Amino acid sequence: MDLSQFGVPVGSMVRVHGGFANRMYRLDTDRGSFAVKELNLADRRLIYHVEDVFRFERAAFAAGIPMPEPISADHQTLVHRWVEGEKVPEAPVSAAFAVEIGEILARIHALDVEWTHGAIEEPTARDWPELAARAAATGQPWAGDLASQTETFLAIAHFVDTCERPGPVVLTHKDIQPWNLLARDGRPVVLDWELSGLLDLAGELGSTALSLAKGPGFDSIEPTIFRAVLDGYVAGGGVLPPPGPSWFVYLIGGWLGHTRWNILRCLADVEASTGPDLALSHESVQNGLRGLPDLFSRLPDLETLL
Repeated sequence: MDLSQFGVPVGSMVRVHGGFANRMYRLDTDRGSFAVKELNLADRRLIYHVEDVFRFERAAFAAGIPMPEPISADHQTLVHRWVEGEKVPEAPVSAAFAVEIGEILARIHALDVEWTHGAIEEPTARDWPELAARAAATGQPWAGDLASQTETFLAIAHFVDTCERPGPVVLTHKDIQPWNLLARDGRPVVLDWELSGLLDLAGELGSTALSLAKGPGFDSIEPTIFRAVLDGYVAGGGVLPPPGPSWFVYLIGGWLGHTRWNILRCLADVEASTGPDLALSHESVQNGLRGLPDLFSRLPDLETLL
């Protein structure tokens, strides 16, 4: 993308570290400040439907959803207006913040936007024993953890493939997590829309509510904050789906795929030119190997939140 269309730079473009999938830069010009996201094209885990996502973002912004203004998009680069705000820590948010997130989700789901791609779900990978063997052979620092949890990861993959999703399916953001939010004057701003698409409603609500109701790990879940997200959704005109494990299957399946993707990056042992740095991939693997079995073991308790 020719970035000169956004004005004359007033300094060098600066990388903003911390992205789990792509790379972000800040561009300051005589026309303002822009967030320039370089998409990882080398080994993307999921297909990015650039035209549909950009149209969805524009509709959401026009409807008043609190988010950065989408400026331009092509298959390699996304540009949004830069938004100042505070990072949202991985800790239970305030009840008011949670309610507003629920209302935002209801407004997003009510948008009338054409989406030309169906919800495609491929069978979950079952190659965890092979990955464990490769990790041991190459001396990965987390090889022991992976070997000890291989059967658990196979059980998780089976759960993801067989869990019944009751519907309805909605067009939505799909990734409202603390690291994809800013707080501006104490109110949420929703970032990083490129995973947008069709998703079972329970999976979207469960993933969002749980992420905002807990700290790192699963020992500090605040049920009142979880319920506040759902209360906000209902207040915004949404209808809750029936309770069940389907509320958490999208979160578990997404984290499983993300962990496997980072394992493959670590096994390749190459500092890629796009996507997360290799050190961040190792960190993501270690978090997944420790956190996913814990999350999976707590499913019965999590269902009591509903």
